[in-house]
Amino acid sequence: MNAENVKKTLEISQQDFARLGGGALAYIREIETDEAVRLLGSPPAMAPNTKLFCLYNADGSPVSISGSREAAIGSAFEHELLPMSVH
Repeated sequence: MNAENVKKTLEISQQDFARLGGGALAYIREIETDEAVRLLGSPPAMAPNTKLFCLYNADGSPVSISGSREAAIGSAFEHELLPMSVH
């Protein structure tokens, strides 16, 4: 195997992710109602299979659930978080 073809992976702990951007970074991910139930512990008052948007801290802990991406971005700013695009 050629050493030039080897990909290196970076491992970052959950605590290191939480400290990214001084703890002010967040991301938004589209979720379905079953994921909202898992996060909230009870079913939301919505139709099944409704698309929702969850705002997460950089460490992956959920902050809020919204009905639109725009509302989730607004929630990020309300919580003094900067939403980042992740792929």
